[in-house]
Amino acid sequence: MINKVILDNGVCILTEEIPHVRSAAVGFWVDAGSRDEADSVSGVCHFIEHMLFKGTENRSAKDIAEALDRVGGQLNAFTTKEYTCYYARVLDEHLELAVDVLTDMLFHSRFAPEDVERERNVIVEEIKMYEDTPDELVHDVLAKALWNTHALGRPVIGSAGVIQNLSWGDLLDYYDRHYRHGRYVIAVAGNVKHERVTELLSRIFSDLPAGGPPRAVVAPHPSQRVECREKDTEQVHLCIGSQGLRLDDEHIYVLQVLNTLLGGGMSSRLFQKVREQLGLAYNIYSYHSSYRDTGLFGIYAGLSRENVGTVLDIVLDEVNDLRNGGVSEEEMTRAKEQLKGSFLLSLESVNARMSRLGKSQLYLGRVQTPEEIVRELARVKTEQIAAVCDQIFRRDKLSLASIGPWQEDGAWSAALSRLG
Repeated sequence: MINKVILDNGVCILTEEIPHVRSAAVGFWVDAGSRDEADSVSGVCHFIEHMLFKGTENRSAKDIAEALDRVGGQLNAFTTKEYTCYYARVLDEHLELAVDVLTDMLFHSRFAPEDVERERNVIVEEIKMYEDTPDELVHDVLAKALWNTHALGRPVIGSAGVIQNLSWGDLLDYYDRHYRHGRYVIAVAGNVKHERVTELLSRIFSDLPAGGPPRAVVAPHPSQRVECREKDTEQVHLCIGSQGLRLDDEHIYVLQVLNTLLGGGMSSRLFQKVREQLGLAYNIYSYHSSYRDTGLFGIYAGLSRENVGTVLDIVLDEVNDLRNGGVSEEEMTRAKEQLKGSFLLSLESVNARMSRLGKSQLYLGRVQTPEEIVRELARVKTEQIAAVCDQIFRRDKLSLASIGPWQEDGAWSAALSRLG
């Protein structure tokens, strides 16, 4: 059962009681991400995530690391373009300990100058490691190609140059503006009681002031650009993409089915054709990311330079087939069952359930029931696939990004002409 309470200051507490498990997951979702940064402090949000693990007025960094380790729990965090989440998973009897540690990190972190300098080096090393991972980095290159200077086109982690110049004051300024008011969603899932959780969390969060600075959300305008970064790698890491759909778009489930058909798993068209039938790539898949006012639909392939042109042609031929209604009812049924099964299986994890609560509340202002989601997937029709595919894959809206030993030599232009 899912329950929700909204405190007077706007803090939202969500619980999902799952009495047959012995664990509980709790997530503190801060409604702020890299999109809320100025370009001059790009990466500050992720920097703050690091600093919250570096010690509080009550615990050293080692104390924080040991607090949940000693009871077999897990403690972690992640930063995205639109929100930041600090979360823990513990045995149900240790939920109060998890809440205490997370609260201590969130509201009593020291931000000691010597810790800032040490962590600055850690993050620069993290950036270097990320830049040595072209199959991950290429997705940020695609976002930059698609959205150029818009905040959604910047990497969450920032750049080494900006991180080196961030000041202690920059960190505190962002923290004060985004962490010291009621723009939180607290999600708890597992063997918990709603009343107990609400009482515990209300004592902590009810004193926060309401509101916070208004978000300056300006939708990006997609561009058609090609961004190829030469790098001495064995493979070319290639992404093509276009503007997708926001999470509350009426066609979001159609797009999910389209993604599954095209590149969502080993049975998808691209995986079967490019890897299994022709052996042209080791890895190829499609994906979709939703934001508050837009989305990004991407297709990734890791392949040899000499196969780039052929694979681009195959990808756009498959897109064309879907645009022209080439999907069979059998294929549709298989894709929808795949999505349904994957979604329902994910609900067996308390972490996944907690994440679903937090993200749904942030983006939709409510939590959809599993039955509602399954029903929406079942309603998707073949003709809708063609319409959404036509909306997403317009020749004048597609961008390409690559990292590796390849530059656009006309192959992309030639492939685009296949879209008609």
